[in-house]
Amino acid sequence: MNETNTTAAQAAGLPSEAQVLEALKVVKDPEIPVNVVDLGLIYGVDITPQGVVDITMTLTSVGCPVQDLIRADAEMAVGRLDGVSEVNVEFVWTPPWTPDKMTEDGKRQMRMFGFNV
Repeated sequence: MNETNTTAAQAAGLPSEAQVLEALKVVKDPEIPVNVVDLGLIYGVDITPQGVVDITMTLTSVGCPVQDLIRADAEMAVGRLDGVSEVNVEFVWTPPWTPDKMTEDGKRQMRMFGFNV
C-alpha cells in the first residue's frame, strides 16, 4: 500500500498497513519466541475499501504444526483494529523463509534466546 492509499484508507476509517503490522507483532511463533513481523514471515498486507484485510505470510517451515494457531492469532489481532470487517490469512511457500528475512530486532531477540543468527 503506498502513501496515497494509506492516507485514503485512514480517511475512510480503515487501518493503515503499518497499523496492521503493529497489531501482528503480538502474534508469536510458539516454537520461536519472536513475533511474526520481526521473523520476516509477513509477505504482504492488502486492505480493501470494505475493511477486508488480506495477509500473505509464510512460516519457518512447510508443515509447521502451529499453522492453525498462528492463523487464528493473526485473525484475532488484526480483527480488533477499527474499520476491519474481515481478516484472511493466506500461507505461501514461495519464496521460502530464511533467517535473512528477519528484522534486526528479530535477530537481536533470537540471539538473546541463544540462537546463532
